[in-house]
Amino acid sequence: MSIVELMILSIGLAMDAFAVAVCKGISMKNMDWKKAAIIGLYFGGFQALMPAIGYFLGTTFEHLVTSIDHWIAFVLLSAIGGNMLKESFSKEENDNNDSIAFRVMIILAIATSIDALAVGITFAFFNINLILAVSLIGITSFILSVIGTKVGNKFGSKYKSKAERVGGLILILLGIKILLEHLGILF
Repeated sequence: MSIVELMILSIGLAMDAFAVAVCKGISMKNMDWKKAAIIGLYFGGFQALMPAIGYFLGTTFEHLVTSIDHWIAFVLLSAIGGNMLKESFSKEENDNNDSIAFRVMIILAIATSIDALAVGITFAFFNINLILAVSLIGITSFILSVIGTKVGNKFGSKYKSKAERVGGLILILLGIKILLEHLGILF
């Protein structure tokens, strides 16, 4: 996976964290940069940790799935992206409070990084620099979460669903690209 592909993947994975950060920003009466940084650290930290865990799970079971790894990547990325798209059109509202208490943030951080765990599993099947990948994912998620908090505080819920849609499309397209490359359709 090239650095450009890793950056695109990082942005795609960060979109759900961005959307939740927008919600956190909406609930802030006044922008609080300390809270925004803490939100970014939770999301960025978990977005970096989960692919590493997924990678080690994938390498443990690599011998069982090597012949179908491209299908696994395609199905996982498409399912995650499809779910993000579905949620972006949902009318259901999230709990919009500005609490950054551990019990609140740990749940949000895990929920927004489950897709990163699945992506980490796919990393095991490719020649990838894991440290670079998890660093880019974590840093990108941190930055976009801080920006999302500011955007939410400034512009409200206007961009939440759009961010989820973009993230979902990126993940689906990346899954299709991986599948087509392994089938020999793309070079």
